[in-house]
Amino acid sequence: MAIRRILVVDDDPHSRDFLVEACRALGFDVAEAGDPLLALDQAAEQSFDLVITDLRMPEMDGMQLLGSLSEAAPGLPVLLVTAHGSVETAVEAMHQGAADFVQKPVAPEALQLAIARIDRTQRLAAENAYLRQESTQGEPQLVARSERMIDTLEAAARIARSKGTVLITGESGTGKERVASFIHQNSPRAGGPFVRVNCAALSEQLLESELFGHEKGAFTGAHKRHQGRFELADGGTLMLDEIGEISPALQAKLLRVLEEEEFERVGGTQTLRVDVRVIATTNRHLPDEVAEGVFREDLYYRLHVLPLHLSPLRERADDVLPLAEHFTRHYARQNGCPVPVLTAEAKQALTSWNWPGNVRELENVVQRAVVLANDGAVTPEVLVFGPSSRLAPTPALPAQPVEAVYSAEALADRKLADIERDAILATLESTGGNKTEAARRLGVTARTLSNKMKLWRELGLVS
Repeated sequence: MAIRRILVVDDDPHSRDFLVEACRALGFDVAEAGDPLLALDQAAEQSFDLVITDLRMPEMDGMQLLGSLSEAAPGLPVLLVTAHGSVETAVEAMHQGAADFVQKPVAPEALQLAIARIDRTQRLAAENAYLRQESTQGEPQLVARSERMIDTLEAAARIARSKGTVLITGESGTGKERVASFIHQNSPRAGGPFVRVNCAALSEQLLESELFGHEKGAFTGAHKRHQGRFELADGGTLMLDEIGEISPALQAKLLRVLEEEEFERVGGTQTLRVDVRVIATTNRHLPDEVAEGVFREDLYYRLHVLPLHLSPLRERADDVLPLAEHFTRHYARQNGCPVPVLTAEAKQALTSWNWPGNVRELENVVQRAVVLANDGAVTPEVLVFGPSSRLAPTPALPAQPVEAVYSAEALADRKLADIERDAILATLESTGGNKTEAARRLGVTARTLSNKMKLWRELGLVS
């Protein structure tokens, strides 16, 4: 459970003792305060997951304590204990931010149910906040036609039914994250959270905090307790993207979690236990990292329980066109436009390219082509490959003004601003000069588009 440490506040020692013992009997770590002012000091200096307070107290009642706690410890849930006949007051307190209430005389079963409700609400709120931050709406599903990829997905389905740690290897852009999601969705943990963290995107200190959480005051800027990804993923799956990027110190902490399923938050002393399945991904060759002393050998073998390798797209050419057609449908729906047809020449260009960026590169190429498609068709002119050309020789295409295919040499010589301007002008042409529609297709505001056009006119770059 996310709730582990409770502060009980009651001026009546007998009532307070009962609540403290009842909470301890339920397995919680409990602190107590007979004075609301003392409780405020404790909440400001220590970390609690829940406050249980009596509604009627001298000097400061439960309602006043509720308001003060919202300033001293924002987000800390409060469970009110009310006398019989004070339901209306308790309901008003919930409108003011209380998490729940129980009536005196408090039955242990009622207390347990109330804490469980609050725990569930807190966990769902945390998971939803994470998902709002991390989610990618309408993420395309896995598509496979090549024998190699079908074999990989069949292996992934078998792995999903097991409980072991998974290590997915493969070049950047091969779809490791989507396969990890596939494993989660086909596992017994599918009803639990699927939480992701990019180990390469954060500094060592920030990554440690993201993984394990931190206590208030653990470091400069730690103004309140922060739950880590391991806590958020409790009962579900945690994907550690680019696991080869973590420092030796964090490797040791991660090994402990994998072996013992327990850890402490940064700056904390309380040991937390979680039930999390880890799926790690990397584009590095970890055995070489182990041989060089960069990656711990014991951690490698702990991760390498259920290995899965994703082949690069150039080695599964049969997947290129099915993926391209899938992305075409997806981005047409996303942009609210008819699904364009891939011409025979476009298909030839797609299958001739060596895809150094793998599936991610293919998705980006198709997304742009859907926006710039003319007359309901994706033609070679709107397929922009790069930056390093590995395209097999194809028949020369007629020169085009804006939508021309850029060779590697042309892209190297062009500035990003020039490519951006050409893309905007091409989109405006395809919409008949409709700036609102062009802005929508490009994913920018109409004002941004107008400002860019105004600047380019002033510079003499467009007429």
